[in-house]
Amino acid sequence: MARQRLPIGGARVAVPFVVAALLAAALPGLVAQDLAGDRLALLALRDALDSGRLLPWNTTEPSPCGWHGVVCSNQTQAVPQRVVELRLPGKRLIGTIPLGTVGNLTALQALSLRHNGITGGIPADIGNCGQLTVVNLTRNQFTGAVPEGFFSLAVLRKVDLSQNRLTGGVSEEFNRLKQLDTLLLDSNDFAGALPPGLYLPSLSRFNVSFNAQLTGPVPASLARMPASAFQGTALCDGPLPTCPNSTPPAPPPASPSAGGGKKKPLSRWAIVGIIAGAAFVLLLIVGLVASLRRRQAAAAAGRPADAAAANVHEATAPITVTLARTDRDAVKQSHAPPLAPAMIGEGKKLVFLGSAPERPYDLETLLRASAEVLGKGQHGTTYRATLDGGEPVLAVKRLREVHLYENEFRNKATALGALHHHNLTHLRAYFYSKEEKLLVYDFVGAGSLSALLHDGGAEGRARLDFTARARIALAAARGVAFIHQGGAKSSHGNIKSSNIVVTATRDGAYVSDYGIAQLTGAAAPPRRGAGYHAPEVTDARSVPQSADVYSFGVVVLELLSGRAPLHALPEGADGVDLPRWVRSVVQEEWTSEVFDAAVANEPRVEGEMMRLLQLGIECTEQRTDRRPTMAQVEARIERIVEDACRKADFSSTDGSRSVSA
Repeated sequence: MARQRLPIGGARVAVPFVVAALLAAALPGLVAQDLAGDRLALLALRDALDSGRLLPWNTTEPSPCGWHGVVCSNQTQAVPQRVVELRLPGKRLIGTIPLGTVGNLTALQALSLRHNGITGGIPADIGNCGQLTVVNLTRNQFTGAVPEGFFSLAVLRKVDLSQNRLTGGVSEEFNRLKQLDTLLLDSNDFAGALPPGLYLPSLSRFNVSFNAQLTGPVPASLARMPASAFQGTALCDGPLPTCPNSTPPAPPPASPSAGGGKKKPLSRWAIVGIIAGAAFVLLLIVGLVASLRRRQAAAAAGRPADAAAANVHEATAPITVTLARTDRDAVKQSHAPPLAPAMIGEGKKLVFLGSAPERPYDLETLLRASAEVLGKGQHGTTYRATLDGGEPVLAVKRLREVHLYENEFRNKATALGALHHHNLTHLRAYFYSKEEKLLVYDFVGAGSLSALLHDGGAEGRARLDFTARARIALAAARGVAFIHQGGAKSSHGNIKSSNIVVTATRDGAYVSDYGIAQLTGAAAPPRRGAGYHAPEVTDARSVPQSADVYSFGVVVLELLSGRAPLHALPEGADGVDLPRWVRSVVQEEWTSEVFDAAVANEPRVEGEMMRLLQLGIECTEQRTDRRPTMAQVEARIERIVEDACRKADFSSTDGSRSVSA
């Protein structure tokens, strides 16, 4: 990359527009397929969804190509200019999309209306947009079934309909979308079985999780998908437990006796004797088991068996701990503490948040699971626990110090468990006793971003190109933005690269450990990871959202530079004050020196790298009022990822295009 310098630092629409839109729906042949027709359709869409006139569209301009969120094609003599992209994420759009609006943008290639409050059905005339490659309608309130016209969009590549209220079944008509590589239908109200003939040869990402009424076996073509793609459903087979056999085998036919005659039936007294003998054996076994358990409890508590019998709670075996080298914070096996010997509370149980797990387990089952130490942090030790049979796999965090009473802990844990987002680790259950406090999460991802960037050295970072890093940043931004806006309207409080879990494909991420400081009641931010903290933070229990933005900006600079912030790694490891160092390099006009050597010379994405760097600098401004919001951060990174993907796809040998909305 060449040396560069980076600077630091409408009218209402009248009724005829609506009439035109209605005519477009009823008589499409009367509507000119040109930019003027696109403009009318956009104005009718704004009238339907933006009653508060929040969209900054200058409707006095004859062309919509300069309007926010609208992208037009290049005009040539042979091809007229048309609207090809409409991206209005998080614009507080409310209402129902009428016919003759989106469906009349017939040259549209990308549609993103995610994170709004749009209701009603997906417009039936969306099938008119035959050039659509990307549709992102996630986090709205769409209802009804996927319309038939949707399945005529033959060049669709990426579809995200997650977190709506869509109903009906998952149609086998999706098979018509042969180029589909992403299909996200999670967190809706789909019901019934997945079609056994569902087959999408190009599909790489698929998710129908948290559709509780989906039942039956996972089709063979989807068996390669991770189990997390089906969690929160009643599906089975594939990566999930085997489906129960609903038709038990018929008993074998009775064979004749050796002599060829019928067997003589048992007498009444013989039957009574057999029953009495079986009962005696059963009572004997029960007595032996009870005696053995009393002796085990007495040995564990260090008191006589009679005293142990007075305690109604059994002792549980300590968890088996082995070492997993998945994080820089992993500890030596000889120092790995067992999860419990002293988890016996007075009537204490594992408390599940929301619905019970598909495969039931209790505290004793959890504590007997095999486990691996993933890492140690300020607030405790995290384990990967695998229950008997290999499913489910859980992440268990054993909190070190908790300064909250049980009712306060319960209320805060319940609020965290209510947060559902595909870029947040999901809190499933907790355990609270005087001696121990546990948090139980779904286990996700393949390792922390910190380990990915710093444990493998330059060779490890070389496997992360710029687009992958930008995608990870986008996924993390979506998770944090949800906490700020769509979730508890709170803050994360401890954003750092070790709390971002990267997917196995290295194109997405989950944000973990949100709200932990509030759960523990810890007063001051720790020295470890202090390089991520905004200068105004003095108490980890009350971190404002603007401080989250600062911490996220440090992570962005870490992603781009490959350098760790101060005190982010174990004692003795290198670290720099990233915001200060980046600014000093930029002011000396050596901006290219900021970037990790593994990505510094990537072709065609120099502009996107500079834009992401500018965003990281803005997020780490000293003055809080100069920092963007996380919603703005998310939207800007989304655009950077889209542009980087578009350049990569247009430069491919087949000329194909793949844009993530």
